[in-house]
Amino acid sequence: MVRAELAGLLELEARLQTLGLEVRRDEPMARHTTWRVGGPADLFVTVQSMDDLVHAVELAWTYELPCFVLGGGSNILVGDKGIRGLVVHNRAGAVNIEVAGLRFPLEKVPADVSGAVLYLESGAALPSAARRLIALGWEGLTWAADIPGTIGGAVVQNAGAFGECLADRVIEVEWMELSGRLGAWSREECGFGYRTSRLRGRRDIVVLGLRMRVDRQKPAELRARHEELAALRRSRQPAGPSAGSVFRNPAGGYAGRLIEEAGLKGRRVGGAHVSERHANFIVNDAGATAQDILRLIELVRETVWKAHGVELELEIELVGEFA
Repeated sequence: MVRAELAGLLELEARLQTLGLEVRRDEPMARHTTWRVGGPADLFVTVQSMDDLVHAVELAWTYELPCFVLGGGSNILVGDKGIRGLVVHNRAGAVNIEVAGLRFPLEKVPADVSGAVLYLESGAALPSAARRLIALGWEGLTWAADIPGTIGGAVVQNAGAFGECLADRVIEVEWMELSGRLGAWSREECGFGYRTSRLRGRRDIVVLGLRMRVDRQKPAELRARHEELAALRRSRQPAGPSAGSVFRNPAGGYAGRLIEEAGLKGRRVGGAHVSERHANFIVNDAGATAQDILRLIELVRETVWKAHGVELELEIELVGEFA
């Protein structure tokens, strides 16, 4: 690290501390990812409010330092050499219902309201938000009740399952860009596609919040639907540290099926292996490194290309330094 970068990090650390935030140096990212791998972040801070999220990101950008906003740590592979600059662990997670311009806590929405706008801050945990909605009789995120991650990551990836996805109900996404300007994009402006959006891979813009449509439904019906989906998920997906599906499904097919047909179920590199239950999952079951997982990803892509002539695209995002 050059002297100017070190000086910038020290100044950034001091400024963040003046906001009352606890700043950690060289925080192991393996503590914060579902794959349980990843080297140290130069600086690591957890924020609980939208104001602190905005201020922390703005400060990093002011010092011209890289800034990565971390959600639930799923769908990412962090390199063994870690992440330079600042990692902001986003826990700003307010969830409200908006009706006729008024904002209500979920539990206090008037009973005669049948349809409304759900507002979620980007640090809201996807499964807990979905389960609160189910319990209170709001349809909109039932499919997401067992998907790890946060709203911000779900927006960037256009998360989905069982034939549904977030984009189906999005009204608008609020953001902040590198200049410090705040804004919002409509559903159409977000450029949603299959497990992607125009936000994917960008470091010059941060998701702040989401508005989406929700509808009243009987809680018992939603609970039954959730139980059905949860049983399907348990039957199909492996236990152990993973990041969910590694590859996007190619047009007209399934990545897991192509991987299985290429004879890769159970294939191992170091402490990671291709799941025997679902071939589109890579499980860290023996102290894998990020490099083990990356090498296995590359092996899978090469083998599937040779066997099927299909180039698998990553659904996960590679973050930080690998070598």
